[in-house]
Amino acid sequence: MSALTFSLKTQPSQRVDMTAITPDNLAGKTISEIAAITLPVGKDNLRIDSLFDISGDDANEIVIEKSASRLDYIGNNMKTGRITVEGDVGSYFGYHMRKGELVLNGNAADFAASGMAGGLIQIHGNVGDYLASAIVGDKKGMKGGTVIITGNAGERVGDQMRRGIILIEGNVGSYCASRMLAGTIGVLGTVGEYVGYGMRRGTLLLTQKPKMHATLQDCGTHTLPFLSLMFKSFQVLPSKFATINKNRVQRYAGDIANDGKGEILVLL
Repeated sequence: MSALTFSLKTQPSQRVDMTAITPDNLAGKTISEIAAITLPVGKDNLRIDSLFDISGDDANEIVIEKSASRLDYIGNNMKTGRITVEGDVGSYFGYHMRKGELVLNGNAADFAASGMAGGLIQIHGNVGDYLASAIVGDKKGMKGGTVIITGNAGERVGDQMRRGIILIEGNVGSYCASRMLAGTIGVLGTVGEYVGYGMRRGTLLLTQKPKMHATLQDCGTHTLPFLSLMFKSFQVLPSKFATINKNRVQRYAGDIANDGKGEILVLL
C-alpha cells in the first residue's frame, strides 16, 4: 500500500474547505468514491478530482502536495492517522483535532491548532496569529495535545489555552499566553509586548527575558526540580527543546490584575 496522495492541480482562486480529507473520513472508500466527494470552494461545491490529482490507496497515511495558502481546515476534527502537507496552508490547520499526527512542511495562516484536544502537530515553518487560541465566541482555545513550531509565530499565541504543550523554536509576537487558563508554552526566541496579559494559570517557559508589564510579579530566582522532569519528557519530541537541561529560572507570577496564578519562567 502507498500513501493516499492529493496533488493540487492549480492554485485555487477561492478558499477551499478541506474538512472532508482526513483518514477517518476516507477510510474504506475507493478512489472513485473519494474523487466524487465535494469540497466547499467559495460559494460553490467542487469535486475533489477537479481540484486534485489522486493516487495511492492508504487512507491512514495522507499526503497533500503542492499545497496553497487558500486551503483551510486541513485536519479538521481529525481522529486517527497522519496527514503530511508539502507547501503552505490557510487558516484553521488542525482545527479541533482529536488524535493522530499532522506534519506541515511550509507556513500556516491564523488559528492553527485552535480547539485542538489531542495528537501531534509539527509545523516546519511559520504560523500566523492566534496559534492554539479560541475563536471568536468560544471560551477555550487548545485543550490538549502537542504543537511544535520550528519557525516564528504571530500574536496571541495560546489565547485562552486550556491544556496541552506548545513549543516554538523561533520568535513570537505580542500578547503571548494572553488569558491563558492552563498548559505549557515554550519559546526559544523572543516574545513581544504584553506577555501573559490576563493570564490565569499555566506555564510560559522562555529563554530570553521579555518586557514585563506592571501586573506581573517578580518572584526572584529559583531552582525548580520539576523542570528536569519536563525536559526529560521533551527528549522524545523532534524539537530543539529536547536538548535543554536547565532548571534554574527567574520566575514571574500573574497576571495579578486578573487574580492569576500563572507563571513565566525565564531560563538562566
